[in-house]
Amino acid sequence: MTTQQLPHNHGQQIEHCIDDMPDTEDFRLISDIFKQLGDASRIKIFWLLCHCEECVTNISALVDMSSPAVSHHLKQLKSGGLIISRRDGKEVYYKVSDTKAADLLHHMIEKLMEITCPVM
Repeated sequence: MTTQQLPHNHGQQIEHCIDDMPDTEDFRLISDIFKQLGDASRIKIFWLLCHCEECVTNISALVDMSSPAVSHHLKQLKSGGLIISRRDGKEVYYKVSDTKAADLLHHMIEKLMEITCPVM
């Protein structure tokens, strides 16, 4: 699309925006990551797993949720590539994945906590 194809021409030079705009699919992928963190409990679990590796039973106790509910959130975080798991005997342990997206989201959550929940 060019500025001549826009319904209104306001005299702005937006060609660079048009040329640099990512594809719709790229925005969908980003939206999917934000959907992963669209639940306060899931954010809490994600934050916890950014700081330690833990099993479902202990995560459940730490976030005061049932194991099935935690497992549901873990499944969503794992399908989004934000966490990984490993088995040790009968126990499965979860932690944040070593990806740029997970690292960035962790830092974003930490900064948002600083901004929205300042220590008095």
